Amino acid sequence: MNQNSSSKTDISLSLSNPNPAGMNLGQKLSSFLIAVGLFICLIYFLSPTLNSNALLMWLAIGSTMVGGIWFARSSYSHVPAGIKNNYVFFKGISSRGLAGWFLGIILTGFYICLYWFPATLTGLINLFNPLSLSLRAKPADQWFVYGTFYTVSVLVLGFKFILKYRNNRYQIVRSISVMFFQLGFAFLIPAILVKLNQPEYYFSYFWPLKKETLFPDQVSQLVANGNLGVFMVFWSTMMIFIATPILTYFFGKRWYCSWVCGCGGLAETTGDAFRQLSDKSLKSWKLERWIIYTSLVLIVVLTALLWVNSYLKGELLGSISQVYAKSYGFLIGSIFSGVIGTGFYPLLGSRVWCRFGCPMAATLGILQKYFSRFRITTNGGQCISCGNCSTYCEMGIDVRAYAQKGQNIVRSSCVGCGVCSAVCPRGVLKLENGPVKGRTDDNPIVIDRFGARLDV
Repeated sequence: MNQNSSSKTDISLSLSNPNPAGMNLGQKLSSFLIAVGLFICLIYFLSPTLNSNALLMWLAIGSTMVGGIWFARSSYSHVPAGIKNNYVFFKGISSRGLAGWFLGIILTGFYICLYWFPATLTGLINLFNPLSLSLRAKPADQWFVYGTFYTVSVLVLGFKFILKYRNNRYQIVRSISVMFFQLGFAFLIPAILVKLNQPEYYFSYFWPLKKETLFPDQVSQLVANGNLGVFMVFWSTMMIFIATPILTYFFGKRWYCSWVCGCGGLAETTGDAFRQLSDKSLKSWKLERWIIYTSLVLIVVLTALLWVNSYLKGELLGSISQVYAKSYGFLIGSIFSGVIGTGFYPLLGSRVWCRFGCPMAATLGILQKYFSRFRITTNGGQCISCGNCSTYCEMGIDVRAYAQKGQNIVRSSCVGCGVCSAVCPRGVLKLENGPVKGRTDDNPIVIDRFGARLDV
């Protein structure tokens, strides 16, 4: 009797945690490769006078990528398909423990150096010079180093995400999409354009997320660059005013936030381990709406001021609009989207910027809530109130509250990542499109501690 019980326990442990006593051999060897790559980067970071070395650069990139992919395979490939979030609240790095705070400090420090103290990254810039010269025909700078780190992270941890969610076709295709757009549209194409002496243009970013796209100076520079520059202006205009409303009408904001955007791609891949840290409180929900729509208003006003100032040749506003632009870039573009938005992954969750600050997400959210066919339908009769959906919603939506009432989810903040549906053990949640008229979008009535009703 005891032997059978012990045997069942061992089987259960092997399925939920393949290596309860520690890492398997593959994980240990792959961790060593990752450590080699990171060690080379650390040596160059601490030694700004070291000359670039193509062999060491490729060893750093190769060992990190191979090690990361190998580690993911060693962790997931030999266990049954199904999402594994074992011990996520018991690991310090994913539950705001000491390791999580340490990682947050490192990430935040890196972004501070990136934006305001690039000289501290001289060694890393030297390390990646060979890659920059080969792709862009010019020496590396801190932004090329950042783009390389960013892309490697999305690719490696995107592969991990695919293995983890391999039982869900939607998640696989979505992950491949963000990996493709990051590698091609946000890394290789801009680099090749620079090599061809063309503007370093990012086709997957546009206003209001990439605020400069509609600034008069930027438009003038692109138009003056010839036919390709004119096409870039045309592409931006088409994507902002035509493609965005149409695609959002049919697919909701997920077409961009979860399939194309690099910010969302990093959150979904690198930030997957921290998605459960998003605040689901009513206070956070109120704060979210105030901040994100304020960000949208600020960028709309800024863009309008710059065009008015340009039209009047600075006679009315003088340098006010430029001061405004620099302030917005510092507070929103640097501190919010970079330092807080990514550096605080281990502390506040993976979609801080997308949820609270991104003006593009605010624009798409308005379209999604009032003019889109997309919604997440619920079958309340099947809900067992396990709370998985709410726990792993990176946008801080209390999905369970909707499911328990059998109400469809039509929230402006929802990015349609589908993880709530993927982690549901009963198939209660489904991502669907339907007619705008007649859809059920009655949000749960929330009563705060003072007995006041809060309507969404």
